Amino acid sequence: MTIVDSLKWRYATKKFDSSKYVSDDKIDILKQAFNLTATSYGLQPIKLVVVKNKKLQKKLVQFSMDQKQVAQASHLLVFCIINTIDKDYITKYFNTVKEIRNTPDSILTPFREFLIEDFKKKNQQNIDDWSTKQAYLALGNLLTVCAIEEIDACPMEGFSPTDYDRVLKLNDHDLSSVLVMPIGYRAEDDMFANFKKVRKELSDSVINL
Repeated sequence: MTIVDSLKWRYATKKFDSSKYVSDDKIDILKQAFNLTATSYGLQPIKLVVVKNKKLQKKLVQFSMDQKQVAQASHLLVFCIINTIDKDYITKYFNTVKEIRNTPDSILTPFREFLIEDFKKKNQQNIDDWSTKQAYLALGNLLTVCAIEEIDACPMEGFSPTDYDRVLKLNDHDLSSVLVMPIGYRAEDDMFANFKKVRKELSDSVINL
């Protein structure tokens, strides 16, 4: 399929075939794609938690507005933001840039100091909002990769982050959950698989100047 065909094929899967599992090779592709997602300043203030544990998945259904896909899916992807984005975090990033690219300090130092000062001015809510936008970028990227790899997925905002954080012990990793996405393979009797896509005409969706 072309990329457009793949995007037409995908839909927010409402029922997964719980007997089918996404292979380790394909999970690795998704992990790599997550890590390669573009983020603001390249800071990657996000992490992906990959849950392949039916007991945990079933427990999380009650905190997911009773959406059964969470338990049915092969894996549950939990998109998280890193809670602490401070001087140490930013400095570590720039050290990595220097190590990989051997960029001169004369170039790195002004940008590093700018970001450190800029983030000092932000309150925690500002930083969380910024980080959450990066998580949406990652989810959108993985939706496309899933479509290309013919992996079914269902992006979700309808869940209780506080309960997810508690059950998955995300606070131990300085993380907060912001989005979830069950992945796997659609059940044959998921009627939504055959629904026609409802989208605007391109002329009503895109402006050419």
